[in-house]
Amino acid sequence: MKKAKKTLPARLAAAAFWLALWQWAAMAVGQEVFLVSPLRALATLARLLPTADFWGRVAFSSGRILLGFGLGCVCSAALAVAARLSRPVELLLDPVMQLVKATPVASFVILALVWVRGRELSILISFLMALPVLYSAVRTGIASADPALLEMARVFRIPAGRRLRAIWLPAVLPAFREGCRTALGLCWKSGVAAEVIGLPDGSIGDALYRAKITLSTGELFAWTFVIICLSAAFERVFLALLDRAVRQVCGAPPEQEGTP
Repeated sequence: MKKAKKTLPARLAAAAFWLALWQWAAMAVGQEVFLVSPLRALATLARLLPTADFWGRVAFSSGRILLGFGLGCVCSAALAVAARLSRPVELLLDPVMQLVKATPVASFVILALVWVRGRELSILISFLMALPVLYSAVRTGIASADPALLEMARVFRIPAGRRLRAIWLPAVLPAFREGCRTALGLCWKSGVAAEVIGLPDGSIGDALYRAKITLSTGELFAWTFVIICLSAAFERVFLALLDRAVRQVCGAPPEQEGTP
């Protein structure tokens, strides 16, 4: 807590520096169609906030991106466990995960438009972006389980439920938590990018595209700021809920190395 209080002024000073630099750059450019000032972007955001269209777009995109992330969590955990239990499954899954991880988002979006409607596109893309990250995280956590504890559990025939709670979850959850931090950011970036290409009505991506073609740079910056805030807010809320669930199940929170 004391460390956070000490770093807060430094962070505020850094934010003020970049805002001042942004303001100076906007004044130097002198044309809002190329670069708006921070005040102009905030004024545009304040104009958008009270409208039903704004909140409808936020709900539309948030629901689909988070659904894709949730599906990625469930499927990645199931596939990682299957890979742990079966060597053939592991050999079959590894190249697929590498392929998904290496393929550009734009390629996935264009291919996916052949299979799904634009309204469901962000669900599929968010799922695909989360899947390899979380699969790798769960695999890492499984591999970090203490062999001595596993051997002791086998020798004393400890029930599977107690093994899961005492050995597997404490090993997997720290890596899974860090994987979720990365995957959530990827889901938001890729999900909105999919909406910009698929243009589903009532989405944030559609609003970004409309701002671009109408040269409404203020709206472009405002919506970008909204996406950043939504990504950060959902990350904090999800990780807080995950930590609470861990305390309920394991009696202690997962390791939080590198958590700001």
